Amino acid sequence: MKTTTVPERLAANRFEIDEDESHIEVDQELCRTTGTGKAIIAVCPAGVYSEQDGEILVDYAACLECGTCLAVAAPGALKWRYPRGGFGVSFREG
Repeated sequence: MKTTTVPERLAANRFEIDEDESHIEVDQELCRTTGTGKAIIAVCPAGVYSEQDGEILVDYAACLECGTCLAVAAPGALKWRYPRGGFGVSFREG
């Protein structure tokens, strides 16, 4: 049986990007004061979060909707919800 790599598996997913509305909002001050920013950057399997000039940036279009960021974020540091209907990631076997 042929094994596939993580990038190959992720390439099989379909992403419908909501250009008008992010499903993730970051409380910059809370991330700074609690260290949440560095934690979410480190644990996100999709690499959605990055830091630039002390601000946490979010590439929400690549989000796998796994919730890992919520597990390490301080309460209130992230406002996260599933994308609006019809948008987000669709997992499928390739």
